Amino acid sequence: MPTLKQIVEKSDTRLGRAFDLTIQALIVVSLVSFSLDTLPNLPGWASRLLSVVEVMTVTAFTIEYLLRLLLADSKPRFAFSFFGIVDLLAILPFYVAAGVDMRSVRAFRMFRLFSILKLTRYSRAMRRFHRAFASAKEEVVLFSLGATLMLYLSAVGIYYFENAAQPEAFASVFHSLWWAVCTLTTVGYGDVYPITTGGKLFTFAVLAIGLGIVAVPAGLVATALSRAREFEQPASAPPAPHFAREERPADSYNNA
Repeated sequence: MPTLKQIVEKSDTRLGRAFDLTIQALIVVSLVSFSLDTLPNLPGWASRLLSVVEVMTVTAFTIEYLLRLLLADSKPRFAFSFFGIVDLLAILPFYVAAGVDMRSVRAFRMFRLFSILKLTRYSRAMRRFHRAFASAKEEVVLFSLGATLMLYLSAVGIYYFENAAQPEAFASVFHSLWWAVCTLTTVGYGDVYPITTGGKLFTFAVLAIGLGIVAVPAGLVATALSRAREFEQPASAPPAPHFAREERPADSYNNA
């Protein structure tokens, strides 16, 4: 008989798999309920039913969170881990909104969507991605800092090139950040664009750099994912020993 810790944290037993499938089903029900709750002119019975569904799913998620917290080897480590924070954010809006005018906390209830991230706990691919990100974390952080610096410098540069010609579109460095984000990520909405010669040449240079900003992290993650996949593959079994067949001399057959 598996222990409660094995049921909650492992999926290699029948009860553990049943627990995981139940939580996954409740996550889907919670997301569907959240979406239906946004429909206008819902009848009273539908609103009451959705409220009951919300109470049931949040109660189940609360029990799951408390079980994982109590059964964790290190409670502070779980509480501040990625999944610990996700589990908490998935239930926190319900308790904050209880007894409060829902119109004032409607935006806060969007945190209920964090329950979708709970599904990543049960995905092997997401666990592989998490392992890959952990292995390439230093490179990704370093590149992110460089990209942020480049984003700021691009906003400053286009501001000095275009502010005099387009004071409304490039009123400040902060206004220019929108253009820098769209250009460096190669999105290019086209709502704000340079009209001066210097601004166009500067944009050309930023676009060339933007290609690298998109390609470099993609390459880092792809390499890390390949290493993570190789790590998951079991070591190949050693080759079976080969015994050479002993050849008998030809005259021994004749004597036989």
